[in-house]
Amino acid sequence: MLIRRPSPIPTSEITDERLYWSRRDFIRAAGAGAVAAALPVDRLPALTGPRDEDKLTPWADITGYNNFYEFGTDKSDPAKYAGGLRTRPWKVTVDGEVARPAEYDLDDLLRGFTPEERVYRHRCVEGWSMVVPWLGVPLAKLIDRVEPTGKARFVEFTTLLDPRQMPGQRQRLLDWPYLEGLRLDEARHPLTLLVTGIYGKPLPNQNGAPLRLVVPWKYGFKGGKSIVRIRFSEREPRTTWNLALPEEYGFYANVNPEVDHPRWSQARERRVGEFFKRKTLMFNGYADEVASLYAGMDLRKHY
Repeated sequence: MLIRRPSPIPTSEITDERLYWSRRDFIRAAGAGAVAAALPVDRLPALTGPRDEDKLTPWADITGYNNFYEFGTDKSDPAKYAGGLRTRPWKVTVDGEVARPAEYDLDDLLRGFTPEERVYRHRCVEGWSMVVPWLGVPLAKLIDRVEPTGKARFVEFTTLLDPRQMPGQRQRLLDWPYLEGLRLDEARHPLTLLVTGIYGKPLPNQNGAPLRLVVPWKYGFKGGKSIVRIRFSEREPRTTWNLALPEEYGFYANVNPEVDHPRWSQARERRVGEFFKRKTLMFNGYADEVASLYAGMDLRKHY
């Protein structure tokens, strides 16, 4: 099978983060053609989120250094091999304990949410960390639209299974398809996002196009990529890494520097593009926003 590699991205098409957040300069650059696929002037994104003081990670690092085992285990494999992934048309099944189960076309599922109107600046951590300007909508909006029943306590996410397009799935590294899950209150939290883009552009294939989950206070593997099913359930769903290595990966995966991974310390992290490590923050620095979700829980046991 011929695997098509993505075309190199010209430097002229990569928006510098300082330019991106300057409205006047952004408009001037867009008019000059320096920004590919720029948003209409009257729909430029607004920045939100509690981590506004962090410098954004450049486009090249966000899109060139990824964990997406469906395309290979090397950090550069997703950028090399994901270019041929067909992301339209794209269907998402919503089922389980909901009043409005259906198979939705992705564009219909998100219709009316106008995700391009806001950009959420969140840090994500997978042993390293990045600061990413996500384009997306709070998952809570979708949850309200499909109307969970009184029995719904958890949300399970299933990602695409297609070894023809995803060469990493031809290996039995994991039990495909990739599964992840959240408690319903975690899924409803305003920081939990369904993401469709970064830096004002559609989400690149290697970053989980066309739809991925972002839960910024948890480790990055909780953020399922290329989602095709969202199921509401009464019982805690099994998740891929918990099935593969239950002694190492629990259901919650909250960033907790006080709980070491069995094979390494999690007390410090390295920001992509930086040489020195920095102190890992509880809940990835979002403790003020999310700690109440886990009041009374033993976070060493519920890791």
